[in-house]
Amino acid sequence: MKIVTGSTAANLPACVATIGCFDGVHRGHQYLIEQVHNIAKARGLASCLITFTSHPRQVLDTDYRPRLLTCLSQKIECFEHSPIEYCVLLPFTKELSLLSAREFMRILHEVYNVQALFVGYDHHFGHNQGEGFEEYCQYGKELGMRVMQSRALVEDGTSISSTLIRSCLLAGDIKNANAYLGYSYYLSGRVVDGKKVGRTLGFPTANVQPLCAEKLLPATGVYAVYVYIGKERYAGMLNIGSCPTVNENEQSVSVEVHILNFQGDIYQELIKIEFVEYLRPEVKFESMEKLTWQLRQDKEVVKNLLHQKG
Repeated sequence: MKIVTGSTAANLPACVATIGCFDGVHRGHQYLIEQVHNIAKARGLASCLITFTSHPRQVLDTDYRPRLLTCLSQKIECFEHSPIEYCVLLPFTKELSLLSAREFMRILHEVYNVQALFVGYDHHFGHNQGEGFEEYCQYGKELGMRVMQSRALVEDGTSISSTLIRSCLLAGDIKNANAYLGYSYYLSGRVVDGKKVGRTLGFPTANVQPLCAEKLLPATGVYAVYVYIGKERYAGMLNIGSCPTVNENEQSVSVEVHILNFQGDIYQELIKIEFVEYLRPEVKFESMEKLTWQLRQDKEVVKNLLHQKG
């Protein structure tokens, strides 16, 4: 897949394209991407994804803080596993937000050589949000660009969407979130210094600072996870929360992971964490002894669970 920016747009061949934020690049998006690929192949055209370098709402509202399933680099990583040939990274600006749908479609056609545009079943663009698929088809005829509407991916009466996946993660429903994504939800971050209380309990933890501050953290609680350090994968038990037993008056949320069967100094290293299953909510224990006892139970559950998954 080739990455296209404004300076390289002139090199784009005639293509079938779709446009969107693609947050999460979940199975619904993957279904849309497959449709674009198949139509492009049938028509002898290139296939292209057009996505924004930042969340459009951030440009229109500087106080808005999105809770992303994937930051830009992670989206591109997901796109690279698809059959799409080109990915256009389009900066979203206030000037762009003021364009009508027809003006925007003209840019897609004349600048990015889009000959056929696949519109997501629930996607709208252009300054006038009241316009929809019928208007897009009319503008396409005027511009010489065919407009098609994708089908939604529906399972058991549920339409797979980024909003649905966010709600699952915020409820600690990792199983369904991963099923809708088509891969395990993950977090990349740098290991930073912590208070080192865990090691005094026999459970040293790596404090993880997410690389993307806008990345959505799942619900507070304890999780079974896989931890990737370099090319090696380890089982881990992770806590998202304020660690109330240890930090009585702490309000901020931290991400700490105990890596099973691992010894080594990984401070300042980048690691990747894959969420496998939610174990329990975060609890304030009456004593450090009770906390330690629960951590031992959690560790056994994680070992058995991840052993079964292989």
